[in-house]
Amino acid sequence: MLQITNNTAAIFSNLGGEFITPAEELAEKLKKIKAFIFDWDGVFNDGTKNEQGSSNFSEVDSMGINLLRFGWWLSQSAMPYTAVISGERNVMSFQLVQREHYHACYFRIKHKIAALEHFMDIHSLHPEEVAFFFDDALDLSIAEQCGVRIMVRHKGNPLFQKYVIDHNLVDYITGQVGGSFAVREGCELMLGLNQMHDESITRIIRLYPEYDQYIYERQMIESSFFTLVDSKFELQTF
Repeated sequence: MLQITNNTAAIFSNLGGEFITPAEELAEKLKKIKAFIFDWDGVFNDGTKNEQGSSNFSEVDSMGINLLRFGWWLSQSAMPYTAVISGERNVMSFQLVQREHYHACYFRIKHKIAALEHFMDIHSLHPEEVAFFFDDALDLSIAEQCGVRIMVRHKGNPLFQKYVIDHNLVDYITGQVGGSFAVREGCELMLGLNQMHDESITRIIRLYPEYDQYIYERQMIESSFFTLVDSKFELQTF
């Protein structure tokens, strides 16, 4: 097992990824994970907004998350919880969440830790059971709490990266930058360290019945959309 972990770590290190937490230790932390939470701007994209104030996502990243959920479903015999937490109202995030049947989307959240706590309360989760993809300062209240922290690289924030490392707020920094499939990189890393990447791919291409069952269960999830109204989370309809 250690050799497989080291081989996986070497692949991602050669890509430019940085293991702040040693790969074998990160692999142990991943065994507790039951939920995946994603920031939006700067994670699924480079943070650039269009004229409507929205930012896009890639199908490559979307498939990475689907593979990650399937791999965890196979290894834990349960669907992992999945959510997007954003400080803004982003229509493209709503579309991805609905299409892929994530459990929740939080938007226009000033203090993101409140959304994490709300999500954990709903699903009876502990902080060490949550993996978080993030990229910037407003995400750190969540990164401070979560069990696994994947930071999406940006080339223009060297002091911020140093701060995050010095304060033990990150486990891995992607080699790819936001908007260049960094989410896919983080998903494949977690699948690889959990030794589920190749098996997940094989079960899809061989049309094993498990993938059909996974898709059936995924499609049964009704996505919930929350924002804060008068300091209380309210369910929104789109």
